[in-house]
Amino acid sequence: QVQLVESGGGLVQAGGSLRLSCAASGRTFSNAAMGWFRQAPGKEREFVASISWSGDSTLYTDSVKGRFTISRDNAKNTVYLQMNSLKPEDTAVYYCAARRASAGSPRASAPYYDDWGQGTQVTVSS
Repeated sequence: QVQLVESGGGLVQAGGSLRLSCAASGRTFSNAAMGWFRQAPGKEREFVASISWSGDSTLYTDSVKGRFTISRDNAKNTVYLQMNSLKPEDTAVYYCAARRASAGSPRASAPYYDDWGQGTQVTVSS
C-alpha cells in the first residue's frame, strides 16, 4: 500500500498560483503512476492530471491544459501539481492518487488507482 499526504492548498485570488505536493510512503512509489483529482461541493470527483511512473508521460483534463503542470521527484517520493492562472471554478478539494506497479500511459479513470490521500482544499476567490 502507498500512503499519501497532500499539502499546499489554500486561499488564492483568481489569476494566482499554488503548488500542491503529495508525499508518498512506501517503496512502491517509484513504479507507481500518480494522479490528481478534485471534487467541488455538490459535484462528482473529477480527473485533473496524471503522470507515469517514470515521469515521461502526462495527461490532463482539457480545462487545466496550459495552466496546470504535474511532475514528480522519485528521489523524494513526491508528486506535484503546479497550478497557475487559477479560476474560481478550480475551487475544490484536491486528491492525490497512486496506481501501484504501473506500466504504460497514465490514466484518467478513478477506479484505476489503488490508494488515495485525504485531500487538500483549494479556494480561488473572484
